This record gives sequence, structure tokens and C-alpha cells, in this order.
Amino acid sequence: MGDSQYSFSLTTFSPSGKLVQIEHALTAVGSGQTSLGIKAANGVVIATEKKLPSILVDETSVQKIQTLTPNIGVVYSGMGPDSRVLVRKSRKQAEQYYRLYKESIPVTQLVRETAAVMQEFTQSGGVRPFGVSLLVAGYDDKGPQLYQVDPSGSYFSWKASAMGKNVSNAKTFLEKRYTEELELDDAVHTAILTLKEGVLTPAEIDDYLQEVE
Repeated sequence: MGDSQYSFSLTTFSPSGKLVQIEHALTAVGSGQTSLGIKAANGVVIATEKKLPSILVDETSVQKIQTLTPNIGVVYSGMGPDSRVLVRKSRKQAEQYYRLYKESIPVTQLVRETAAVMQEFTQSGGVRPFGVSLLVAGYDDKGPQLYQVDPSGSYFSWKASAMGKNVSNAKTFLEKRYTEELELDDAVHTAILTLKEGVLTPAEIDDYLQEVE
């Protein structure tokens, strides 16, 4: 049977030490549209694919990138309804911090609070893990920052990261293109190229890069 007999239990570890429901949540993230973030020297870029299920859908009603505060934004890969719950909770936390301290919440603290909510849903009965990963981009006293938060509640600071479909190709592409001195305009350019990477052939990408360089 392996881990399959534990796949319906949220709070029971399998013999291999996994919470299998989190594995399923990560599968939901992996089937979502590609999203990525790049931290530049003077800002942060987040980008994503926004493919509509039908040409009849009103494009203005579909939002994948949201603002949490005036200086913090978020993009998701995975299940849209789950992301809306987390966006609402994060905005509430940011507003509570502002009302108490009369200043904007630091990026790291908002990420930590959001990750705590996601972690709570991995150990509570009657709920399931969020089927979504978040890339949180912000700017505060510590400069530009980029964090990725996963369904398990784990979060890390990244120079550049990607999630969703074609994540391995996107991260490989970012590793080749990223530099510490990257400016915001170049980061936007790199983000667009990374999203195109899943569509263009390697030869077409090489040709394009040679043209712009």
C-alpha cells in the first residue's frame, strides 16, 4: 500500500514521514499557471500567465496579482479560490498592524503571519491544506524582498523563483540569466523571457538573447 493508505488523513504521518495531503496540495500548485518573481537591485518584479478558460470570460474579472498593502504584492499558482482566502487574511493582518503601530507592516512579518495560517491548515481537523503557493514581493526599510510560501507553511527569501507548470525549466532559465546587479527594467525583460521559455524552443530563445545583447 505504501503511502496511499494515508492519503486521506490530514494529521497522520505516513511511514515515510510525509503528510500526503500536502503532497497533493503541491500537485495542485504544479498544475497551475506559471508564476515567477525576480528581485532586482532597485525593486521586485512578479509576473504570471493569465490564460482564460474561455474567450467568453471577461478578462477584467480574472486577477492573479493582488496588492496586500501599497508596498506589498502577491501572485499565486494553484487554486484561485484558496488564494483569495489568503489574500483576505493577509490584508486583515496588515491593517491590524497599521492600526496598532501607525506604519506599514514589514514584508517579513506579513509573510510570517500568512505562512502561519497555511501551516495551521495542515494540522487541523475538518480542513485541508491550501492548494496554492504564493510569491510575495515587497519593499520596506530592508529594501526589495521576495518570498515564496508553500502549502506546508514553509517560506524562504529568494533572489528569483518560479512555481506552477514548467517550474524546472523556468528556474533553470532564471539561474542562467540572474545577476546581483540586475536593474528593474532588465528584471522585467527577464521575467517576460522566462514566461516565453515554455513556448519558444531553446534555439529561438538563444537567437532572441543574442539579438538583445
